[in-house]
Amino acid sequence: MTDITTAGTYALGDRTVKRMGYGAMQLAGPGVFGPPKDHDQALAVLREAVASGVDHIDTSDFYGPHVTNKLIKEALHPYAKDLTIVTKVGAVRGADASWNPAQKPAELVSAVHDNLKNLGVEALDVVNLRITGEGHGGPSEGSIEPQFTALAELQQQGLIRQLGLSNVTSTQVKQARGIAPVVCVQNMYNLAVRGDDALIDELAGAGIAYVPFFPLGGFSPLQSSTLSEVATELGVTPMQVALAWLLHRSANILLIPGTSSVGHLRENLAAAELKLSEDVLAKLQSVGKA
Repeated sequence: MTDITTAGTYALGDRTVKRMGYGAMQLAGPGVFGPPKDHDQALAVLREAVASGVDHIDTSDFYGPHVTNKLIKEALHPYAKDLTIVTKVGAVRGADASWNPAQKPAELVSAVHDNLKNLGVEALDVVNLRITGEGHGGPSEGSIEPQFTALAELQQQGLIRQLGLSNVTSTQVKQARGIAPVVCVQNMYNLAVRGDDALIDELAGAGIAYVPFFPLGGFSPLQSSTLSEVATELGVTPMQVALAWLLHRSANILLIPGTSSVGHLRENLAAAELKLSEDVLAKLQSVGKA
């Protein structure tokens, strides 16, 4: 069986987790909306992840909506003491599967209670405030004080143990840290999209985890002749190389690749054992763009 401990561990606030985790987004239906195509397989993927040593699962109640959290509860509750479940709030889904901002304090409070209910817990391990950019796009500047303060108050009430951020700028991270401790930042970053290079290094210096979403490109999978050539040389898949590159990029990077297939899950986890030489890393450097 794959040994994901070879990728090491990192602090997620007051917890220590293995750097290779699992993202539950793809367990929902097409477009992250509705139930899974194969309910039993979704449960099997979650159970296989934990059986393989994964102790960090990323989810959200707006996946489905309410689908992935209920699957996690069905598959894994009561949860192992060393399992950290990270969720996020800040959006809701429309009946047409649209992604809509839900950034008002009352909306965030409601979302936290939905997560508590659907995961079946009395307190959430980590809650990321997802900031919705323009057109559900990348980060955009602006104060996040009202939103993060609302979550910090829920933390003080004991409903949230630790807080994080998603889709944010360096300035917003600084603002949030002035309100309450931030244990992780989750932004889009991968081999081809490296706009957060400076932020990753900044967070590493502060001991804060960086969790790239779409580590394999998301809805636009990574494609590169260089990536394919390296994968062929190493006898692995391009996606395994892309994940291994992220693990090599910085020790504070935690990975949450998602899949709805047990086979693909095993492939992703195997990337934790892949060692990339300096020559290979130099080749891959040419793939990236800011």
